[in-house]
Amino acid sequence: MGPPKQLKRTFLGFDLSTQKLKAVLLGSSLEVVAAAEVKFDTDLPEFRTTGGANAGIIKNEYFVQPVMWVKAMDIVLDRLVMQQADLSTVAAISGSGQQHGSLYWSKHGINTLQNLDSEKFLHAQIDDSAFVVNRTPIWMDATTTKQCLEMEMAVGGTLNMVELTGSKCYERFTGPQIRKIYQQRCHAYEEANRISLVSSFISSLFLGSVAPIDFSDGSGMNLLDIRKKNWSKECLNVCAPDLDKRLDIPVSPNSILGNVSPYFVERFSFSPDCKVAASTGDNPSALSGMLVGSSWLTISLGTSDTLMMSLKEPLNWEEGHILCHPTETEEFMGLLCFRNASLVREEMNKKTTGGNWDKFNEYLDSTPRGNFGNMAVHFNDMEIIPKVQGILRWNKEMDPSSPDAARGVIKFSSPQIEIRALVEGQMLHHRAVAEDLGYKFGPETQILVTGGASVNKSILQTIADVFNAPVHIQDEGYEAALLGAAYRSAYALYLQEAGEEETPLCYRDYILSLTSNKLSLVCEPHKDSDEIYAPMLLRYREMAHVLSNPNT
Repeated sequence: MGPPKQLKRTFLGFDLSTQKLKAVLLGSSLEVVAAAEVKFDTDLPEFRTTGGANAGIIKNEYFVQPVMWVKAMDIVLDRLVMQQADLSTVAAISGSGQQHGSLYWSKHGINTLQNLDSEKFLHAQIDDSAFVVNRTPIWMDATTTKQCLEMEMAVGGTLNMVELTGSKCYERFTGPQIRKIYQQRCHAYEEANRISLVSSFISSLFLGSVAPIDFSDGSGMNLLDIRKKNWSKECLNVCAPDLDKRLDIPVSPNSILGNVSPYFVERFSFSPDCKVAASTGDNPSALSGMLVGSSWLTISLGTSDTLMMSLKEPLNWEEGHILCHPTETEEFMGLLCFRNASLVREEMNKKTTGGNWDKFNEYLDSTPRGNFGNMAVHFNDMEIIPKVQGILRWNKEMDPSSPDAARGVIKFSSPQIEIRALVEGQMLHHRAVAEDLGYKFGPETQILVTGGASVNKSILQTIADVFNAPVHIQDEGYEAALLGAAYRSAYALYLQEAGEEETPLCYRDYILSLTSNKLSLVCEPHKDSDEIYAPMLLRYREMAHVLSNPNT
């Protein structure tokens, strides 16, 4: 069944990220009709955030006042209206939210949400009294080490937690954060009638009642059984009492939750038939917005490098994350993060060229693939996988079993060789880790590169060669998480309208029947890439082993 042809329908997406709230209105062909944003630091200075968050008084404590997000929604909707956006045409709404953050609704807050007065701003009604915790923890917070240990121990150890929830206990994850609030602010926990994630909070505002959590974002809590797509009783019990009542039953990310609240009909002229779809986390929403196929790997080159992939079955990764897939709801998505990324590349660039990226690329391009057998591992900071810190250089002659292997070569003979050894070494590391954890590369593999360094064609060519796969980038200014929210609202509505009568299109086919995927092919691997890099992958693994076990 194809998409219904209705010309005046639009779809509204939101992305509540760490630093800003963005909104986009898409037309019936999913073209951008209007967009607006609110930057928390500059547009809402009264909340005194830095980078969208407040630092607490103890180390690694970060929080946000939820009212800031409510006020941002008032402003962003007004900014859309000022652009003459016709909100009466909106057929469906969805959101993307920074993962792991949590909000704790009071009984009064839920009652207010259900009885909003359209003559008043949202933030004048959903104020501090709507929440029992007014300094709500976000993903940057890492003060829950104790709670992580307690939860893992109670379910039988790290591997059991991974098997159940897709991730070991992480300090930033919502489960340990809820447990900390239960332990340290027991009265507030008792008074919390419902708990929302940042994503489900967006849907709640538009629904006029507390929205359920979707099971893709719910996978980032250490509470959801990712195979059953329901809360793990074992994890709930070790987290806090009566938690299931506060979370409600998780739903598919493709769900329509209901019609928009009368508040938005009266204040902003939304249609009373406008649907509110489930919102999801920013990583799943970004995967939705990229419109890549199941054989694609996404590499985000940033402060940390992140690999994102679709998986038919969940893999048990002690490091990294397996989440329920946001659009193919019987599948899964994997996330692998690497700490030594753009900052290491920038440091090498400063050291070798004085910070000149054109020169850096010239040096990289002037050295042959394989780098004459010279290889390097640069873990300037403690890496995540493998958990090791240090720098190791080997030349072609280095014997992995020799006493010199752990010391390696002090430095290479030229900046050109140093640069290629770094970039090839980083990409060999990323590929080896993904393969060792069970990800299968093959002739169908294609790669999408995003993030700051995706403009660097020399690095992209190295990625294409090391992974032996074509490399694509997105069109400039493309915001995958934000567009993913609007796309998913359109798809959720399509599924509801398709009903049981016909077999509906899958998400990607439906969205691509309306718009293109905004990708450009930039690099193909050289024909001899596998011949060059397959032996180097084995040698990289030997280097990583020696670096991790210097005395063996």
